[in-house]
Amino acid sequence: MQHAGGMPLTPPHGPLRGRADGWIPPSPQHGPGPLQPPPAGPPAHPGPPGPSSGSVPPAAPGWPGTTGPVPATPAPATGQFPLPPASPVPVPPAPAAQMPSGPVHTSVAVLLIGPAGAGKTTIARHWADHRSVPTAHISLDDVREWVRSGFANPQSGWNESSEAQYRLARRTCGFSARNFLANGISCIIDDAVFPDRPVVGLGGWKRHVGPELLPVVLLPGLEIVLARNAERTGHRRLSDEEVARIHGRMAGWYGSGLPIIDNSQLDVAAAAEALDQVIRTSLSRTGR
Repeated sequence: MQHAGGMPLTPPHGPLRGRADGWIPPSPQHGPGPLQPPPAGPPAHPGPPGPSSGSVPPAAPGWPGTTGPVPATPAPATGQFPLPPASPVPVPPAPAAQMPSGPVHTSVAVLLIGPAGAGKTTIARHWADHRSVPTAHISLDDVREWVRSGFANPQSGWNESSEAQYRLARRTCGFSARNFLANGISCIIDDAVFPDRPVVGLGGWKRHVGPELLPVVLLPGLEIVLARNAERTGHRRLSDEEVARIHGRMAGWYGSGLPIIDNSQLDVAAAAEALDQVIRTSLSRTGR
């Protein structure tokens, strides 16, 4: 064969390496195009493979033109990945040296009850921060305020919307508490639970969290509550009349049998320590 310019084609060095159908790609030294164009596709009726000289790599077994089992047709890709069934997230246990024994170190669910301005959220957060075992803090007010557009503020009046959002927030807190406990994490929930109002009462919390829920009442004097409420801003600040009314209703917990902490003269750390002592006593009585 002759090149387009009349020069003979120089055979490539070494054994010919091309396709199994006989087409050989052009040498980069002698022009751009092959003398014989490559076929558009595989032959319509491929025959058995011929003898190989060892220069052409054999095809993968199981594909056309080869022997061996034909693999099953894969399922079409959808771009989605299957997820495992939902379950509580497992938490690895802490080393034994970090897990002291004793009732106070048991996984517990605590409900801290008190009027607005009693310091529930601050003390609950401090108690959770300083425990020697994993502990979560759940604030019902924070969960209620997850609703942004359409938030029903109880300060504007207790109505069907505010009651429905309160119920929804309480169920959400209860689910979170059970999920934490299932993974060995204690939790403390703070809420203004009224002894004379069944819709926001203690029974609902025990239904959502469980009968092992430990309720503790935080009830400082009225003058302390009024002073703390005056430091608040935004919609969480109440009028003095509303604070006094709530505080008076919370006094109904006296005589209920629930443990009550008067933190009028206690700072945050001392109030958290008093809470720890109350929980230790309650767990000892129940044998936990």
